[in-house]
Amino acid sequence: MQQARTEITSAVEVIIDRWKNEEGPLLPILNGIQRELGHVPRESLPIIAEALNLTRAEVYGVVSFYHDYREKPAGRHVLKLCRAEACQSMGGDAVAEKLQKLLGIKFHETSADGAVTLEPVYCLGLCACAPSAMLDGEVIGRLDEARAEEIAAEVRA
Repeated sequence: MQQARTEITSAVEVIIDRWKNEEGPLLPILNGIQRELGHVPRESLPIIAEALNLTRAEVYGVVSFYHDYREKPAGRHVLKLCRAEACQSMGGDAVAEKLQKLLGIKFHETSADGAVTLEPVYCLGLCACAPSAMLDGEVIGRLDEARAEEIAAEVRA
């Protein structure tokens, strides 16, 4: 466990050194950490705060404000399901229930086998093709229960 913390600290320090002298370095640092480690570990927050002369609360406030930052690593696949009004009005709630049942997880959870993380998003800009989702960065429009079954099978494979 101690070795893992040291590796995390080393990776975080390299990323901080890359961005700390740029204008507005906090978001690029957080993005770099998430890209490198797959999440923003809680133990990285005090390191970032000290390097940027911020409080831990300020850093945590930014991490908790933006929904794309994760405290734990995501599954091999990330499924983002739109929860905005347009998608809800076109059957998004039924699709969400179906996907949660098929995957055996709720929003903000990762399946026990690490296959998939299910996240809510509040607009993918596909309102005309509602309901919509994004699987591993690829947008999916006109999502229905049959396509939900295909997605569940795909992420489980």
